[in-house]
Amino acid sequence: MSPAVRRYLLLEQGVGAAVFNFVLNAAIAWAMFRSVAVVPLWGQQSIMGDTIGTCFLLPLLTCLIATRLVRGHVRAGKVAALGWTRTSHPVLGWLPETPARRGVVLGIACIVLLAPLAFLALHLFGVASLPFWHFIAFKGAFAAFAAALVTPLVALWAIAEAPAQDETEQRYSAV
Repeated sequence: MSPAVRRYLLLEQGVGAAVFNFVLNAAIAWAMFRSVAVVPLWGQQSIMGDTIGTCFLLPLLTCLIATRLVRGHVRAGKVAALGWTRTSHPVLGWLPETPARRGVVLGIACIVLLAPLAFLALHLFGVASLPFWHFIAFKGAFAAFAAALVTPLVALWAIAEAPAQDETEQRYSAV
């Protein structure tokens, strides 16, 4: 993998995604929880309920959006496709080919891996609830951390294989 691709994955897809998701998820938390002064750890509208939801939705939406954007970057020449295949790099084969299915698998993996880590960290700090603005900061920071892990992986899968033609291009080339 070239230094340019590494830089693209680290800075644009890692750091850029972390900053974007911090701001976006802090705004979402503000909109969803603005009517409560304190957010409990567990319950219908809670820290862990929101964290588990974020664990699933962030990878799913990242796969749906970032895959398309990154493939556009490949087509535009902003980043070079790696030309890997599922045969030459078997690690590519453990995730489904479609972005939606890949997002579901990554979402479940994040629930299994990241949600328990978040709970453990909150438990170690003795958190039973958070004041509203502390929760906003937690939600933003957690989403930034998750995005910094997930988005470069999604981008790597998007540039690993030679870019597939869009469905519309496939339909017209088949005619």
